Amino acid sequence: MSLEAPAPPPVAPPTPPRTARNATDAKAATAESLEDYTLRFAPRSYRRWKPAVVATSALGGIAYLADFSIGANIGLTHGTVNGIIGILVAAAIIFLSGFPLAYYAARYNLDLDLITRGSGFGYYGSVITNVIFASFTFIFFATEGSIMAQGLYLGLGIPRWMGYLISTLIIFPLVIYGMKGLAKLQVATTPVWLVLMVIPVAYLVISHPDSVETFLSWTGESGEGVNFASAMLAAGVCLSLIAQIAEQIDYLRFMPPRTPENRRSWWAATILGGPGWVLFGATKQILGMFLAVYLVATIPGARDFANEPVQQFLVTYEQLMPAWLALLLAVVLVVISQIKINVTNAYSGSLAWTNSFTRLTKRYPGRLVFLAVNLGIALVLMEANMFDFLNAILSFYANVAMSWICVVAADIVINKHLLRLSPKKPEFRRGMLHDWNPVGIVSLLLAAGISIAIYFGALGDAVQPFSPLFAVGIAVIATPLMAIVTQGRYYLRRTDDGIDLPMYDEHGNPSGATLTCHVTGVDFERPDMIASAVPGPDGETQYLSSLALTTDRSGRHVLPRD
Repeated sequence: MSLEAPAPPPVAPPTPPRTARNATDAKAATAESLEDYTLRFAPRSYRRWKPAVVATSALGGIAYLADFSIGANIGLTHGTVNGIIGILVAAAIIFLSGFPLAYYAARYNLDLDLITRGSGFGYYGSVITNVIFASFTFIFFATEGSIMAQGLYLGLGIPRWMGYLISTLIIFPLVIYGMKGLAKLQVATTPVWLVLMVIPVAYLVISHPDSVETFLSWTGESGEGVNFASAMLAAGVCLSLIAQIAEQIDYLRFMPPRTPENRRSWWAATILGGPGWVLFGATKQILGMFLAVYLVATIPGARDFANEPVQQFLVTYEQLMPAWLALLLAVVLVVISQIKINVTNAYSGSLAWTNSFTRLTKRYPGRLVFLAVNLGIALVLMEANMFDFLNAILSFYANVAMSWICVVAADIVINKHLLRLSPKKPEFRRGMLHDWNPVGIVSLLLAAGISIAIYFGALGDAVQPFSPLFAVGIAVIATPLMAIVTQGRYYLRRTDDGIDLPMYDEHGNPSGATLTCHVTGVDFERPDMIASAVPGPDGETQYLSSLALTTDRSGRHVLPRD
């Protein structure tokens, strides 16, 4: 018998010390209860909600009262007819551009950042759009927080600065548990919100029919009739809300797989919870316009506060009940509305900031860190009295937001399905995509740059009101042109991810099959996995999740390009 010790088993190549840190970051990001799939595909095992629940949760996020302020400002400035034309034009553009994005999110369970990566921007290029979206979330958080502070001041006498702080701090604990907590909150509060908002407005219309006539004849501060330039200025303010589709998508990515059995409910939920949000938004803008005109026409000095939703509803409630109860319900409506929307603003903002930071630095500090960052920025804006400059801020922002959304929509509709120069199925994983794609980046810079220049008067005052329409037109034209010029060379870095298992099931849904990530030791579903460039101890193929690959600072696991 030989006394020689048996040969040691084969070992993997030496691992750099920082790999342990990479694994720690990746494992931290898998704490779904807190991180809520911040950086990746939403797996089938987590998506247990029915389509109606997902749609209700998504629509709960549009309970914001900023629409009432926007509608009031538009109507008082440009008149009822011009305001309605602008609102309807904006709603049509938002619905059409939002539809393909919502479909991709619900069908493939991706947020808008992951969709944007493979729709013309590249793995790092979409960080640019993430910053645009994160800016949207804190601008609107500040807007809604300001409205809540107005209610707290009117109802409880709380100073505005303190109201801003309260409206910020109350949101943080509500957003910690992501979709699980938000779904319960939105479903539970929606019936109360609807009753408090709809009944008093309906009563005012029925009991004061003359208010409708006054509303329809209102010509605004200029006293002019129908004016297309005024209508487009109104549309420009409304178009700033186009980025709301990204917040809707943060819910829609949790849609269940589409099957023959749930096909109708799946489509209904996708449309209503996705681009359908604008139907409710446009309705609220027109109601805000109506209430503001009613206040100005019936109450001396109301022009100074007619754009404040709490004042609009207070006056309406006072037609129905004692003053003390009217004040109480107006404050309750404002608080519920602001909580419903600002949990969404805070949640979506935390996802956007975390995703961008982690990709750029390969470090994962946790979603809650950026939740605090987003709320902090919003609080600064509130304390700086941003609400008084709301229309100017939104009009400027509309040019940037429209450019981004329309570039992605054009890539999906034209480049993917008509020209077939962009890969039809979405791709978001590191190593599969080029880092930067000139198709989306150049188109965005052209659309946003030219429309912003027009907004500041580069082509004269007569053209200035139409800057958002230039953003739409340039984005829709430049995106396919760039794809044709580049012949689609900058979309996919690889066409094979090194895994033999099919990506989709028999119904075209992302597969629920799982593989084990060798970095984290956690099982991930097939669409979230990719082969490693580093073989196993016996030369076998190892797999890792897109999450682990995102935090891989060495880059040793990234597959070579085809």
